[in-house]
Amino acid sequence: MFSCVHWFQPFLALLSSTLLTWGYNCPSSCLCPDHHTVDCTGQGLTRLPDSIPLDVRRLLLSNNWIPWIPSDFLVLYSDLVYLDLRNNSLTRLEPGTLSTSSRLVYLDLGSNNLTEIPSGTFGESRSLIKLRMGNNPYLNMVSKDAFAGLTSLRELELERNALSGLDVEVLSQLPSLRMIRLEGNPWLCNCNFAKLFLWLLENRHKLPTGLDGMECSLPGDGRQVSLSVLSEDSFRECRGLLTLTDYLIVIFSGICISVAAIIASFFLASTIHCFQRLKSKRTDEEEAED
Repeated sequence: MFSCVHWFQPFLALLSSTLLTWGYNCPSSCLCPDHHTVDCTGQGLTRLPDSIPLDVRRLLLSNNWIPWIPSDFLVLYSDLVYLDLRNNSLTRLEPGTLSTSSRLVYLDLGSNNLTEIPSGTFGESRSLIKLRMGNNPYLNMVSKDAFAGLTSLRELELERNALSGLDVEVLSQLPSLRMIRLEGNPWLCNCNFAKLFLWLLENRHKLPTGLDGMECSLPGDGRQVSLSVLSEDSFRECRGLLTLTDYLIVIFSGICISVAAIIASFFLASTIHCFQRLKSKRTDEEEAED
């Protein structure tokens, strides 16, 4: 009995030591100022570091050369609330990469080489409050449902990208939005921009620089004008224009009406024909009786 206890004590000591240091191991080339922070800023990393503690809450990876994030990267880090990937070499985000980050509050993807934000990128990241995606010089496409599910998002930064237009539905899906940055994009003031302009007009209080800080190019001569000098009347020529969706609805409605008219005509002609035959039959019967 004594020998068993004597053998078991080192095992308990090792287990206790392991439990006490769980999550405290710091990846090489990184700093860990506290038990829940991993700081790998400016370490020349070309990929995500190994051996990141599973209980990390703040992960700082800015100013490196990281080109991509594995789609399952955040699956194990359920406690992560702060992720800084600013100033790396990211070119795209796989759909669903950030959908498992249920506790993530702050995400910085600014100053990368992203080209688009596809639908499903953020999944149901309902805890996300601040999202920074500015200074991506090749970012020219934001899908309509790119931010769907971000019901807690309060601050969105999309400044100094390559956006010439943006579907207003992208912003309408953010009920908690308090601040948005859109300045520094090559906006084109055409009819596709009209709905976004009206949204900006109604939500100018959410723009840190106001409408004065945003410019757009006139479709005719390409001249840059401040949005502050424009009004709803500036887009009055667009009111009579139909979008592709509108044209499809009109065409579909026309087809339905035509089909309904053909069916109605067929039944009417059949009814008249039957009535005429019945009338002719009665006339023949009356003549036969006479």
